[in-house]
Amino acid sequence: MAGTTLIAASPASAASYHCKSSSKSIDTANYSGPWADQWDVTTKLCARRSGSYVYAYAAVSWDGPVFGSVDDSSIFDAARFRLQIKKSQSGTDPVTTSKDYYGIEAKLENSTSNGNYNNSYTTGTISWRAGSGRGLADGVLQLDWRRCCGGYHSYDFSASPVV
Repeated sequence: MAGTTLIAASPASAASYHCKSSSKSIDTANYSGPWADQWDVTTKLCARRSGSYVYAYAAVSWDGPVFGSVDDSSIFDAARFRLQIKKSQSGTDPVTTSKDYYGIEAKLENSTSNGNYNNSYTTGTISWRAGSGRGLADGVLQLDWRRCCGGYHSYDFSASPVV
């Protein structure tokens, strides 16, 4: 073994997530009054490769408006975060697997005792058997504002790096 250097990769570094954060300011679609009503949403989309599998999750946080009502469960008719794993290829990256997370609605409609709608939500993890292919995490926040605007409105965020 003289003259040979052995380098062992730690399992933690080999299996670490690669993430990309992006932000978007979303106007409360069913309110047109004089008070500030922006939702400043930041999403961190993360992917990692382990063997022939790609794993993904999303962490979403927001600085929401201050409303007169506390814990208003009627802000949305529905809300979900759609987490996707896409196969990386030239041209459009096709979705290989996705899952909708509806638990984000309760978090979006949960305020502080002062009516401030700041919170966060982390999805579960989804996976795709990529084989020798490469993949990435992508996601979209879909909001169906209460009694307004014809169903879900989609807000896209930047995908994770390719793994």
